[in-house]
Amino acid sequence: MLSLIGFAMIAIMMYVLLKGKASPLILFIGLPAIGGLLAGFSPSQIGEFAMAGIEKTSGNAVLFIFSITYFGVMNDVGMFDVLIDKLVKKAGNSVVAITVVTAIIGILGHLDGSAASTVLITVPAMLPIYKKLNIRPNVLLLIVASAMGVMNLLPWGGPTVRTAVVLGMDANILWKKLIPIQIIGVITTIGLAIILGLRESKRGAGISSDSKDVAMSQVAATVDEKVAALKRPNLAWFNILLTTIVIGILVVDAIPATLVFMLALCAALVVNFKTVKEQEGRIKAHAASALLVSATMLASGVFVGVLNDSGMLTAMSEAVLGLIPASAGPLIHLIMGVFALPLGMILGTDAYFYGLLPLVIKVAETYGITAINVALTMIIGKNVALLISPLVPPTFLALGLADIDIKEHIKFCFGWLYAISLIMLVCGVIFGIIAI
Repeated sequence: MLSLIGFAMIAIMMYVLLKGKASPLILFIGLPAIGGLLAGFSPSQIGEFAMAGIEKTSGNAVLFIFSITYFGVMNDVGMFDVLIDKLVKKAGNSVVAITVVTAIIGILGHLDGSAASTVLITVPAMLPIYKKLNIRPNVLLLIVASAMGVMNLLPWGGPTVRTAVVLGMDANILWKKLIPIQIIGVITTIGLAIILGLRESKRGAGISSDSKDVAMSQVAATVDEKVAALKRPNLAWFNILLTTIVIGILVVDAIPATLVFMLALCAALVVNFKTVKEQEGRIKAHAASALLVSATMLASGVFVGVLNDSGMLTAMSEAVLGLIPASAGPLIHLIMGVFALPLGMILGTDAYFYGLLPLVIKVAETYGITAINVALTMIIGKNVALLISPLVPPTFLALGLADIDIKEHIKFCFGWLYAISLIMLVCGVIFGIIAI
């Protein structure tokens, strides 16, 4: 009975998320409440399960509030604008240099963990240059997709935080285990940019088209007056230094990550904006996205808490065990890692991490595979699928800006991104981060 209710909850969640019929927040709260009652638990018991789950997610939810607001402010003040401008100017008309610069901008642009802002930073800025040099826009989106997928492993990235919620651990601790794999991903992304640049050069890219494209570059360089008023080019050195210090402290884990972002946000607001009105204005500007993500994170605790503490997850894993061949059991985490990218594309982020991951963890434990080992394997490939999933809104934002069809986009990017996913997975095994 428990396994049937558990499977029904996950199936309904996946279906509704795929169809876009309801917010994840509603599903994470409503489904476990109904499922718990159908399973025969009292409201007070369901409340205990839910609060136990919320307790595990609250720390990461608070981290999200301050990290999103901090990087939102950094984006407002144009932290990397000066650096990006210099990189683009230095690249000139070199196709390879342009593709490498695209990778660097994508990597830096995704420091805030926001896919939408990364797309808005990279695509409008680089697309006119790509058109001018006759580089296919598909190449631009592929490089951005790879950069975003790799950088999304940061502790304030959605997949990492979701995985930490399922594991009941601090997102920063999980990220520290992923750092070597993330470094490999960054190197691979730049390598991909070089390869694509060389391929485009062989296709004849690098020859300027008509003056219309040059004009487009000039149009792209113009900035809305309200946006321009927030820029602080004279404080770029401070903002870059502050962000470098923040990341450094997170790596050495000297101070809790949440407190780091609280202090950094205070410093950023005080230095960049002199009046209380300006400071509060920046907080309000990013409050909506910070609150939505954090509220969803807390709601996910209800779902995970009821699924775990009610015994549903155990019952589901026992049912699945009967379907898995004995020879495949000890390798289940590696099998899931290999198929993580296509599964991530199909299921989307929430269904993948809150529906599939807990079930695989429970099944794998039967074969002596630790939860952290399963999580590390499954998070790597899923991240790289970020900008080719039809369930991710920024995918359509990027496609709209570049005027590319989604089928064409997936066909062009899938093989390259899958290769990067597998390279990172293999490196994780070689480095001993993922145990066989």
